[in-house]
Amino acid sequence: MANTDNLERLLASGQDNAMLRFGLGKAYLDEGEPAKAAEHLRRAVDQDADYSAAWKLLGRALAKAEREVEARAVYEEGIRVAEARGDIQAAKEMRVFLKRLGGTTSA
Repeated sequence: MANTDNLERLLASGQDNAMLRFGLGKAYLDEGEPAKAAEHLRRAVDQDADYSAAWKLLGRALAKAEREVEARAVYEEGIRVAEARGDIQAAKEMRVFLKRLGGTTSA
């Protein structure tokens, strides 16, 4: 929990950016708190809509929180973002995760 405590302190001190929110999301996911992770990861993509890794991790957090419908939508958007940025590996990974959820993409 030390990692989330340190990151939460940074957030409380007024620092708020996509990278910090991504770090918090990852830390909460690692600690088994996917709902809390999803909150921070949602803020990360709100702050930087082109952050492929944040889209991918947000989808994972939502899936672990048993919010599959939201996870599918996030993966679909994340795939579009990743492809637009040329982040082919992230797009491939999100396609695999989406397929595991029973979703499909048109691409």
